[in-house]
Amino acid sequence: MLTAPQPPSLDDSDPPTPSTAAAPLSLTKASIGDTGSRAVGASMASKHEDVKAQTAALLRLYHQTRDPALRNRLVEMNLGLVRKEAHHWSNQCNEGYDDLVQIGCLGLIQAIERFDITRGLAFSSFAMPYIRGEIQHYLRDKSSTLRIPRRWTTLQRQAKKVIARLRQELGRPPSEAEVREALQLTDREWREMELAQQNSLLLSLDAPIQTGEDSVALGEVVPDQRYRSFQLAEEDRIRLQHALAKLEERTRQILEFVFFYDLTQKETAERLGISAVTVSRQVKKGLERLAKLLNQDIF
Repeated sequence: MLTAPQPPSLDDSDPPTPSTAAAPLSLTKASIGDTGSRAVGASMASKHEDVKAQTAALLRLYHQTRDPALRNRLVEMNLGLVRKEAHHWSNQCNEGYDDLVQIGCLGLIQAIERFDITRGLAFSSFAMPYIRGEIQHYLRDKSSTLRIPRRWTTLQRQAKKVIARLRQELGRPPSEAEVREALQLTDREWREMELAQQNSLLLSLDAPIQTGEDSVALGEVVPDQRYRSFQLAEEDRIRLQHALAKLEERTRQILEFVFFYDLTQKETAERLGISAVTVSRQVKKGLERLAKLLNQDIF
């Protein structure tokens, strides 16, 4: 005779086993997401450490052999530092990104040549001031001697982008009114922007101008009273370069960090692995030595 199955006793000593299938789905997804994030983070950290280790090994080998192939490999491995700085400055000037990358690579090469592996410093922290300084010097040399208000220079960059966009959308060059409307400028603001752009353009001293019936070069009728002071400034720059070359390597390096790359004495001390007091003394000593060299008739 068959009997009906009996329900489990409430006094059963073995508690029911919880089912994993009943776990909330959201917790499962969160766990998977956390695990994935940790895995990606660990992978990136591991890759970063590998690059640091390879850079340190190649720097040590390069300073022993001075093999250009090793230097080129170091530039390729640390090109991300240059790209990061070039991207920052490309958004603040009219220079092309590729040009800034090339200039920044010059600074990276300088950092490779001057890096001291025995100091135990991170190469990326050491190289950034050189990369940034090289780009800043390039932009300073190419900047206009006439300072245009930031608002007008910003509008000029925006106008170029708007013109390119409208030309693509309309299939023809946009009119002045269309560009002005896209920028939301009044007629007066547009005229002021155009005037600022015209005033920022340089004229060649060889440009012909009409004086009565004759045509002469602009330079012949507009004397430059500052030409002599420009010559003197250029001579002073050359003399300063020669004087810096005669300083001790450490003193010259400290002066370059402080005065050429605009680092504080504390930042300079961290880069070189010395105390800020030592940097202060070296700055004072270096300036006194430079003053003596510049006052001597040694060039």
